[in-house]
Amino acid sequence: MPQVFRRRTNVWSVVTLVVALLLQPILFMVLWLSVNATHEGIPIQQPIPFSHQIHVGLGLDCRYCHAFVETSAFAGMPSTKACMTCHSQIMADSPVLARVRASFSTGTPIKWVRVYSLPNFAYFDHSIHVSKGIGCETCHGRVDQMPVVSRQAPLTMAWCVSCHREPEQYVRPRELVVKMGYQMPRDQLTVGQQLVAKYRVRSLTDCITCHR
Repeated sequence: MPQVFRRRTNVWSVVTLVVALLLQPILFMVLWLSVNATHEGIPIQQPIPFSHQIHVGLGLDCRYCHAFVETSAFAGMPSTKACMTCHSQIMADSPVLARVRASFSTGTPIKWVRVYSLPNFAYFDHSIHVSKGIGCETCHGRVDQMPVVSRQAPLTMAWCVSCHREPEQYVRPRELVVKMGYQMPRDQLTVGQQLVAKYRVRSLTDCITCHR
C-alpha cells in the first residue's frame, strides 16, 4: 500500500503537539487576566497594616481620613499627622506602627497603595457624587467589614452608566452617605425620585460627562 503522508508529517505532528502543550499556560494566564481585569475582591496590601474593620468599628468617620471627599474630586488619603492624633496615645510603642512614627518624625509621607483608580481618559469627582446622595458603600462596599480592603466594584463604563441612567435606584439622604449597612427603603423608587428632585440629580450619560 502506498504511503499516504510524507515522513516529515510525523515531525510536524510532534512539533504541533509540543507547541500546544507549551501554549496552554499562556492561554490560561490570558484567560485569567481577562476574567480578573477589574481586580474585584483581591485584597490590596498596604505598606502598613491597616484595618478598616477595626477603625470604622471604633466609630471613626470616613471623612476623618478621607478629608476631601466632600469638596474635591479626590477623596484624599490620611496624613501621618492624622494617624498620630490617636496613635500618639494608642499603641504608641507598637512595632506594627514603627513606620508611622518614622514617617511622622521625618516628615516623609506614607505611600499608601490606591485600591480604586481610573485610567487617565476617565474623570470622576467624589464631591459631586457625595453631594447628590450616593453612599460610600455603593462603590466601596462594606469597608467596615474588611480587615484588608479590596475593590468591590468593576468600575467599568457599563457599571457607571447603569447608575447614571437610574440614579433614583441608588440615591440616599445626604446625612446617611457615610453610613455603613444602609438599608434601602421598600419604596426606594418613590423616595429616590423625591431625592433626585430635591438634590437636582441629572441623568448624565453624555460621553463628555466622564471623558473630558
